[in-house]
Amino acid sequence: MAAAGSMPLIGPNCYGLLNYMSGVALWPDQHGGERVDGGAAIIAQSGNLAINFTMQRRRLPLAAIVTVGNQAAVGIEPVLEACLEDARIRAVGLYVEGFTDLPAFVRVADRARERRVPLVVLKTGRSAAGAKLALSHTASLTGADGLCDALFDRLGVARVSTAEDFIETLTLLAAFGPLDGNRLATISCSGAEASIFADLAADTGLDLPALSADQKRDLQGLLGDTVHATNPFDFHTFIWGDEAKMTRCFETVLSGGIDTALFSLDVPREDRCDIEDWWPTLRAITAAARSSGRRTAVVSTLPENMPETVGAYLLAHGVVPLHGLDRALSAIEAAAAMGQARQRESPAPLPAGPSPVGPLRTWDEVEAKKALAAIGVTVPAAEIVTDAKMAMAAAERIGYPVVLKAVSAAIVHKTEASAVVLDLHDTEAVAVAAEELLAVSDQVLVEAMVTDAVAELIVGVDRDPQFGPYMVVGFGGVTVELISDSRILLPPLDRGEVEQALLNLRTSALLEGYRGRPPGDVDAVVDTVLAVGRFVEDNRDRIAEIDINPLMVRPRGLGAVAVDAYIRTVEGKDHG
Repeated sequence: MAAAGSMPLIGPNCYGLLNYMSGVALWPDQHGGERVDGGAAIIAQSGNLAINFTMQRRRLPLAAIVTVGNQAAVGIEPVLEACLEDARIRAVGLYVEGFTDLPAFVRVADRARERRVPLVVLKTGRSAAGAKLALSHTASLTGADGLCDALFDRLGVARVSTAEDFIETLTLLAAFGPLDGNRLATISCSGAEASIFADLAADTGLDLPALSADQKRDLQGLLGDTVHATNPFDFHTFIWGDEAKMTRCFETVLSGGIDTALFSLDVPREDRCDIEDWWPTLRAITAAARSSGRRTAVVSTLPENMPETVGAYLLAHGVVPLHGLDRALSAIEAAAAMGQARQRESPAPLPAGPSPVGPLRTWDEVEAKKALAAIGVTVPAAEIVTDAKMAMAAAERIGYPVVLKAVSAAIVHKTEASAVVLDLHDTEAVAVAAEELLAVSDQVLVEAMVTDAVAELIVGVDRDPQFGPYMVVGFGGVTVELISDSRILLPPLDRGEVEQALLNLRTSALLEGYRGRPPGDVDAVVDTVLAVGRFVEDNRDRIAEIDINPLMVRPRGLGAVAVDAYIRTVEGKDHG
């Protein structure tokens, strides 16, 4: 760094860079790329993986590749910023093991979104969270990797988990950019591929709309009664080799209300077979794509069944060559999700800022609920008592059934500590429970019991050294960690984002009215989450953790009630 001075220094411990657009190679080894006019750039923390990426035979137009190594002077963010300045770079892929300057990444990724340059991230590893005593269940439901997912969703960045998905998704995005929607038509000449498409698509967010009556009539006229016109569409091989008929057939399928068309086509190996009979089909596909204006891709079942010559032909005619049916659908799903993210105006996450410094103080349940009630969170009617007689009188005033709890900041999870007694219906039961709990704590909380909940949720807040405060919403109650069904939210929040997080829970059916039960008051849940989010924003320099578990979701129109809550703050900070 001292020797470089103000000159940008990439590395050390890196493989340098290749610019295939301008013909520049600062590279110490072989590489497999070729000159291109434009395409996708790759920025990688791994030199060896970067070499492997240059050797791909999948027709990704690789415009540039930069390895950043130890990032002593120049990190991923300034390299990404430089890529955004070059109009020839239409997509950028990042291989990262961790972020050294998260605020800078957020800023540059937001700029990429503004300039409509899609980003694809292949991320491995987990950043180390500082050792701490966890107050709540929240920390066990997530980790730094989950926070990255939440950040990428907010920024409209596609995250993939394998090198194959990385290349396929980059190839698609470099050609088409984010997709306008998730409506897909699949076309093959075999029922096997059509069935596989149907099965794979069922596990994605892609929609395979049915063909219209006009499409079915026209296809029947071309193919006869033996071909069943559906989506996924198997056109059989009755018209194989008839380029004109295949073109009309494909144009008919592409004329429907879809965003993307995906053809399944495996080409014989050229070293042992003759592929001449496949060219009419390839020409028919490219002609249909051109006349319809639909974004179109061709996928081979196996990667080796898409020769480089065929991939080059397709790409030259505006059709994207992809490899592997599952990989192709994953790439299309990622591009559609990115397009959806681009349509919503999500606020950029708040910068992490310095973590609160100082000893932590745990508020007891009474303190925590008082603070939550002040920001609009509904809590049950309750009274604090110090003997059994007071408990009986409080229960009479509140109304049965009631719950009794020992009040102590030292008791975090009451069920495990036998510090809570539920469903008490008379004064005698209240007196017995009060005597038991007063042996645990000198104060007991007598509280109205929620009896009509349709679901129990958790709303939690925790902190990460890089990301700062974050929120978790999910399935709650005593089995929260066993079920482990949650979503991460980064402040500031918006209503649509919270609603979507609730809908994405595996247990969301409980909120919608499961097996004849009434639907839950989702609006009240969203209001609660937003209120807690604002509380975190207003107190971000002192909030360490918040745990509302369970949040009882009552039937629609009746609200949501925080029946247990804890807060942990930095000692000495004013908590309002």
